[in-house]
Amino acid sequence: MSRYQHLPIYKKTYELLTRSMVAIKTFPREYKFTLGQKIQEEVVELVVLIYRANSMRDKELFIDQILERVQVIGLLIRLSQDMRILQKKHYASMVEMTESISRQAQGWRKVSRISK
Repeated sequence: MSRYQHLPIYKKTYELLTRSMVAIKTFPREYKFTLGQKIQEEVVELVVLIYRANSMRDKELFIDQILERVQVIGLLIRLSQDMRILQKKHYASMVEMTESISRQAQGWRKVSRISK
């Protein structure tokens, strides 16, 4: 069984998950169970994809899915900010985290291609 909890990308994604849960608590009711829930589901799926990528020999498919999922999360975060339902402090930290996750996934993909 592969250890994934030590990976920096996992740690940053888990941090994004906890931050999103705190941020979504302040969403208005009409967005908490639609947009807020969608953000949380996407981040949870991102954690699962990181686990799967780390467990597999051929990581590239999962890493591509990770990168796609990060783009979706970024879009949802930006939409939340544009609609003024996400506090600026949460927005800034969540954007930084998604960018960090994206950079790490791109590096992971590059290394996995080299090792083939």
